[in-house]
Amino acid sequence: MTAMLRFTLASLLLASPLFAQAPITSPPPLPASTATKPFDLTIANIMRGPELYGRPPQQVAWSADNRWIYFRWVEPGADWRETPKPYRVRAVPGAKPERVADAQLDTVGPLLASGVLSARRDRRVVEFQGDIFVIDERTGNVRRLTETVGREGDPRFSADGTRIFFVRDNNVFSVDVSGGSLRQHTDIRFGGAADSARRADSVRRVTQRGFLEAQQLELFEAIRDRARADSIRRADSTSLAARRLPPIFLGKNERISSMSVSPRADAIMVVLTSQGEGARRAAVPRYVTESGYTEELQPRTKVGDVQGRSRIGFVSLPSGRVTWLRAFGGDTALGFTRAVGWNQSGTHALLFSRSFDNKTRTIHTVDASGNMRAADVLRDTAWVAGPCFGCAGWYDEGRRIWYVSEADGYAHLYTSRPDGSDERQLTSGRWEVRDVELSPDERWFYLHTNEPSPFERHFYRMSVNGGDRTRITSLSGGHEVTISRDQRWLADVYSHVNQPPDLFLMENRPGAPMHRLTLSPSEEWRSFSWIKPEIVHIPASDGVQVPAHIYRPQDMGAQPNGAAVIFVHGAGYLQNVGNFWSEYPREYMFNQLLASKGYVVLDVDYRASAGHGRDWRTAIYRWFGGRDLQDQVDAARWLEREHGIPGDRVGIYGGSYGGFITLMALFNEPEHFGAGAAIRSVTDWAHYNEGYTANILNRPQQDSLAYRRSSPIYFAQGLQDPLLILHGMVDTNVHFQDVVRLTQRLIELGKTGWELAVYPVEDHAFVRPSSWTDEYRRIYEIFQENLPVRRVP
Repeated sequence: MTAMLRFTLASLLLASPLFAQAPITSPPPLPASTATKPFDLTIANIMRGPELYGRPPQQVAWSADNRWIYFRWVEPGADWRETPKPYRVRAVPGAKPERVADAQLDTVGPLLASGVLSARRDRRVVEFQGDIFVIDERTGNVRRLTETVGREGDPRFSADGTRIFFVRDNNVFSVDVSGGSLRQHTDIRFGGAADSARRADSVRRVTQRGFLEAQQLELFEAIRDRARADSIRRADSTSLAARRLPPIFLGKNERISSMSVSPRADAIMVVLTSQGEGARRAAVPRYVTESGYTEELQPRTKVGDVQGRSRIGFVSLPSGRVTWLRAFGGDTALGFTRAVGWNQSGTHALLFSRSFDNKTRTIHTVDASGNMRAADVLRDTAWVAGPCFGCAGWYDEGRRIWYVSEADGYAHLYTSRPDGSDERQLTSGRWEVRDVELSPDERWFYLHTNEPSPFERHFYRMSVNGGDRTRITSLSGGHEVTISRDQRWLADVYSHVNQPPDLFLMENRPGAPMHRLTLSPSEEWRSFSWIKPEIVHIPASDGVQVPAHIYRPQDMGAQPNGAAVIFVHGAGYLQNVGNFWSEYPREYMFNQLLASKGYVVLDVDYRASAGHGRDWRTAIYRWFGGRDLQDQVDAARWLEREHGIPGDRVGIYGGSYGGFITLMALFNEPEHFGAGAAIRSVTDWAHYNEGYTANILNRPQQDSLAYRRSSPIYFAQGLQDPLLILHGMVDTNVHFQDVVRLTQRLIELGKTGWELAVYPVEDHAFVRPSSWTDEYRRIYEIFQENLPVRRVP
C-alpha cells in the first residue's frame, strides 16, 4: 500500500461518522513508587510473578443500592500462595478498598448475584450458595425462600410473578412467592426400572412358571378371588398414579445438564448429556505425594475416543409427555446444546446448538407445543466458533431475539423475529464483538469490542434498534466493564500494556474521567521503567501483515548482541499483541530481560490468534504447524532483513501451543532458527483432548492426514539445533506422556543436542516460583550458549 493510499484511507475513516468519537488517549502513569533500592531485573526475581505485578480484581459486582463495588482481590506484595479474598470499595472517587469478612459476604451475597428480573422488573430472584432468594429492586430487601441441604438452582419467575420455578435434584419445583405451597413439576429418574419390570413380567408369562400360575387360577376359587382383589387394588393404584406426575427415565450414563421452565408452567426444556460408554481416561501419575505412594489422576479422554452426546427433551405439563427435538435433521443427538431460555410471556424458548462435527451452529425457537423453527443457521467449512460464541437472548418483551454470528467473517450482533424473519445486522466492520449485555430496561446493548483497533478493547453503548455506537471508554488499553444496577456508573477493570489490571470508577458517559480504586502492583515492581513494546507488522509470505510486539536492546539501554528471540504465545486462539496487559506477564518481563542482554525479541500474533476475524482464526484448519508456523518463519526472515540477524542466531520459545510451534520450527525449519525451548508442549495431537482438537483437526480415525502433518513426533528426525524440552510431570492438560514418547523417539533416532527438564509437582500452569526460576534459567542459558555473536553478562 502506497503512502498516499494509506493517507487517503485514514482520512476517510477519520471523517466517517462512525469514527467521530472522543480520541483514544494514553493512560496516566502508575502512582510513583517509594522503593529505595533499584529493581532487580533477574530471572529469580521476576519469576516471583504475582508477588511483583499483582493479581487483578475479579468477580466484580455492584451492590443493589449502587453504593458499593464488591470484588475478589489480593493486596499488592502478598505471598504467591495467597488466594483472592472478598473486598469492597465505595463507589466514590478516592475510596479505599476494605476487606469483607466471610460472614458479611454471606449476608450481602444474594444482593450481588445477577439473577432474573420479574416481568414488572420490581423483583429479582437469585441463587446463592444453593438457596433461592427474592430481592426487592426498590428497597433492596432480601427474602430467603429455601434453606435446604439439597442445592436449588436456575430460579425464575412465572409469567404472572406469583411463583418461582427452580431445579433441585434433577427435577423442577416451584414455590409460591407469598410463602405458600411447594410443588413438584417433574419426576425424572435415573435408570429404566419400569421397563425392566415389564420385560420380566412378559418373560414370566410365557415360561413354565406362567403355566403353573394359569393352572392355579383354573383349579381354585380361592386363588380366583385373591386375583380379583389384586386386580381391583391395581386399578385403584393406576388411577392414583394417573393423577400423579408420570416418571421420565433417563438413559444409561445420561445426566441432566440444564433445564429451562416456561413462565406459564406448561412446558420445560430439558438438556440431557450422556457419558461416552467405554471411553478410556488417560492416567497421569503423581510421584511426590503425602502418602509416599504413587497416586494416579485420570483427568480426560483423548481426542476421537467414545464421546458423550446431548439431546433436548420438550416436556409438556402437566401430562409429562416428552418430545425429543431434532436440531439437525433426523438426529436427536447433538455435539453441544444449551437452552438459552424462554421469553417473558412463555410462548417460545430459545435453543443454541452445535452439530457433532462442529461445522454447524443453529439457533432455534420452540413454541409452547414443542414445534421447532430455525431462527439462524451458521455453517463453516472449518469449524464454528469465534468470540461471544453462544451469546444469544430475548428482548423487546420477547418479540425479538439477538445473537452473535461470524456470518460476514467477523463476530457481529444480529437480531430477528423468533421465526428468523426480519433479520438485521446491527454491527459490521473488520472488528469483533467480544461480548454483549442487554440493559435491564431493554433500551440498550452494551458491547465490548475491538472496533477502534485490533489492539484495543473498549466499551460501547448502542440502541437496541441499531445505529451509531457510542464509545464510553477512551484510555488506550483493555477495558472490562461492569455496569451499576441504575446504569449510572461503571466499574472498569482496566489495563495497559505496561500497567497490570486494576479497578477504576467512571460515570457511564463518553470520555468521563477514570478514578483508580485499587493498586495491585507492588512498589518494587512500580520502581522499574517497564517498556511499552512497539507494535510492528511483519509481511507474511502470503501477503498478510502479521502484528508483533518488538523489544529492542536500545529500549533497555543495551547494545545489540547480534541475536534475536521469538516468543510464541500459547492457547492458539489467544491475543497477546495489543495495548492491554499480557496474559503472559512473566514472559513480558523475561522478554525485557532478554532485550537488556542485547537480544531483539518478537512476540507474534500468528495465524489462529484471537482478535482478527474468522479467516485468521481458521487459517490452521487441518494443519497445526502450517500457516501458524510459517508466520514464525516469516518473522525470522524479517529479523534478518530488518536487523541483520541470520536464522542461526534466532531462538524460539513458548509454552503449550507455543511449545508445540517451537518443536515444529526446529524439526521442520531448522535453517531459520538456532535454538529453541519447548515448554509443556503437545508432541502428538492424537493424544490431546476432544474439545479443542476435534474442532480443528477433525478426529484422528477420520482425518489421519491432518494429525500426521500436525504432530511434531513425526518430524523429530529433522532436529539439528539445540533443543530444551521442559514439562510438569502432573500436567493434566498436556500429559507428561507426550514428552516421554517424544523422548523415546529422539533416542531411537540417535539425536543429540537436546535435553529434557522435568518438574515433578507442577501441573500445566506452574505455580511455584522455584519451578519458574529453574525453567527460565535453563531457557536463558540455552540461548546464551548458542545465539549471541558477543555475550552480555
